[in-house]
Amino acid sequence: MTTHTETPPRPQVPKRTEELDEVVIRFAGDSGDGMQLAGMQFTNETAVAGTDLATLPDFPAEIRAPAGTLFGVSGFQVNFSSHDIFTPGDNPDVLVMMNPAALKVNLRDLKPGGIIIADTAEFTENNLKKAGFATSPLEDGSLAKYQVFPVDITQMTLRAVEGLNLNTKVASRCKNFYALGLTSWLFTRPIDPTIRWIEGRFKKTPELVDANIRALKAGYHFGETAEMFAVQYEVKPARLVPGKYRNITGNSATALGFIAAAERAGLPLFLGSYPITPASDVLHEVASYKNFNVYTFQAEDEIAAVGAALGAAYGGAIGICTTSGPGMLLKQEMINLAVMVELPLIIADIQRAGPSTGMPTKTEQADLLMAIYGRASESPVVVLAPATPGECFFMAFEAVRLAAKYMVPVIYMSDGYLANGAEPWKIPKVSELPQIDVQFRTSPEGFQPYLRDPETLARAWVKPGTPGLEHRIGGLAKEDVTGHVSYDPINNEKMVRLRAEKVARVAMDIPRTDVRGDPSGKLLVIGWGSTYGALVEATERVRAQGKSVSHVHLRYLNPLPPDLKEIIRRFERVLVPELNTGQLLKIIRAEYLVDAKGMNKIQGYPFKVGELMQKIQELLEE
Repeated sequence: MTTHTETPPRPQVPKRTEELDEVVIRFAGDSGDGMQLAGMQFTNETAVAGTDLATLPDFPAEIRAPAGTLFGVSGFQVNFSSHDIFTPGDNPDVLVMMNPAALKVNLRDLKPGGIIIADTAEFTENNLKKAGFATSPLEDGSLAKYQVFPVDITQMTLRAVEGLNLNTKVASRCKNFYALGLTSWLFTRPIDPTIRWIEGRFKKTPELVDANIRALKAGYHFGETAEMFAVQYEVKPARLVPGKYRNITGNSATALGFIAAAERAGLPLFLGSYPITPASDVLHEVASYKNFNVYTFQAEDEIAAVGAALGAAYGGAIGICTTSGPGMLLKQEMINLAVMVELPLIIADIQRAGPSTGMPTKTEQADLLMAIYGRASESPVVVLAPATPGECFFMAFEAVRLAAKYMVPVIYMSDGYLANGAEPWKIPKVSELPQIDVQFRTSPEGFQPYLRDPETLARAWVKPGTPGLEHRIGGLAKEDVTGHVSYDPINNEKMVRLRAEKVARVAMDIPRTDVRGDPSGKLLVIGWGSTYGALVEATERVRAQGKSVSHVHLRYLNPLPPDLKEIIRRFERVLVPELNTGQLLKIIRAEYLVDAKGMNKIQGYPFKVGELMQKIQELLEE
């Protein structure tokens, strides 16, 4: 008789932990693979771990491209570090790829020696053909210069959720959490924040809570036990300024900035909007704060949205509308009316790549000239632009403050990169926010509708129906002081110049311009909007090489900072990098008569630090 005894399990060899200073990971797959969600949850885990971070979501323009095709690839890149960072990184160290198409689209960006985690279940003959591979790159040796980890993510996800009575289609949707769990283990990210998120998000369907948590933990423990992973990586927490932080996207920060400004002004907030990528999230976010004095209106079209917002401003509320480039075109006539009647309307233009429908999910900075000049006749408005996702809060707040103080329309210019990108944001204390002092005219004594404040040139803000303060309003030319309809040519010129001077006086509120680097030297780099992070890193790296380059970033674009002229004169050359064909460049050259040079990119993606460094060095060596 033979006795059978089980072979005892081999003792697990402890895995080596390697400390890294900075890591860039890109998740990619079909739109239905949940890579945006995986990326956002990895970002939240990273924020909880205390590292600095920056993200770059990359959405396909097609709502639902055929599965497995190059057109349908959705990506999410996150850069996290133990020191301050300003960009989501130029090239990824790690690709988490859910199918061959995702690999095909993203492989060209992966650093030599980088890591590839690929779902082998999707590398079928049909999917390889759709992606343009003649043979499987996981088997033909073409990935020899990378660290490749083929993992059957789909099949192991299905095993993890066995017994939950989910059909195969529903069960396989949990594979993004399996991939997230594996990546979280590989880079020592805590999965508890994701577990809490799953429990809240799917609380009405307990079987999905159980399935997604099982998949997440299965991926995490696979990394811990699988022999293919010999090394685990760790990125230490960054030394951030003490305070309370949250992870925030630019669109969320924009919405909160508007709400905070309305609260500080003591006025209701009305947001009129027609849904458009990438601005819609601002509407969604504001609508979730109905416990404040907030009203949202999803209009039937762009013109109705801005008209309703202007009507709200006329009625004594903070009137805001949100849109993107195509919607800005339709709103210009109503913005023109806001200029004429001098009401505090705020227009948020979350820019995207065009023209026309263009590439609606990609980023661009090509609306600047339209914002400043794109209306009939002489029609000046204030134009502002945030530089980071977190800064969207403060510039949205500033847009409301200036609009109310000067009784003038303000265009706030974010873009797709800032809107969808995220970073740790130090939550400001309410006491740190400036009070917005709004005074409505209530006394009829000596009232004239266009009698102006001697400092700001703002006319009085009067709520309709205030006894004794009835006055004309509309698009016809106004007589100075009285507001009567006037066709007098001298009066017309006077009113045009008064409106322009009022916008020019906003310069009194512009803080001193910060020059990063030496106050004078060989090269000054001038940027605006979302190019900030890449410009900071590029100029700092070149400066570390002992070269003379400084950086100025503009948040106020109309009017320009009053000290900018003197700053420019202290440098031999000027470079203006933009995600357009050179719109700020034209303004800088015309305004200051300087032979500034441009660097322009119109590809739907932000600048890489490396390409900016190359251009800076070229100019310094000429």
